[in-house]
Amino acid sequence: MEFEMLKGKFTRDSARQLNPLVLAFVGDAIYEIFVRTYIVDKNRDMSVHKLHLEAISFVKAHEQSELMKKILDDLSEEELSIYKRGRNSKSAAPKNANMQEYRTATGFEALLGYLYLTEQVDRLNSLFHRIIDIKYITT
Repeated sequence: MEFEMLKGKFTRDSARQLNPLVLAFVGDAIYEIFVRTYIVDKNRDMSVHKLHLEAISFVKAHEQSELMKKILDDLSEEELSIYKRGRNSKSAAPKNANMQEYRTATGFEALLGYLYLTEQVDRLNSLFHRIIDIKYITT
């Protein structure tokens, strides 16, 4: 996904200076778009309600936390640092997840937001492929 007017707006340094919850805010949206597009592509005749239920299986904090645990060893030092900053950020208490899962999910989203803002598209795609492999092949 590329939006020309946003191209080059964030260097790695400027993105690192953002509040990790801001990175997670962006990462949440990017992940949601990826998941919804992927699910629609694979299930073109599925009802919207069923699409929504399938999307939830990807985006809930528990699932993001489990995915993060499985990709943690694949992260670079820089990525691990961004993840940890997101995970350790103080945020509101979650409604439907325990605090540890919620924080891990926040770190996951911060990492995705950072990769998106810094236009590391190949790395983002690599992680998305790994997530699909985890969700559909290894489970």
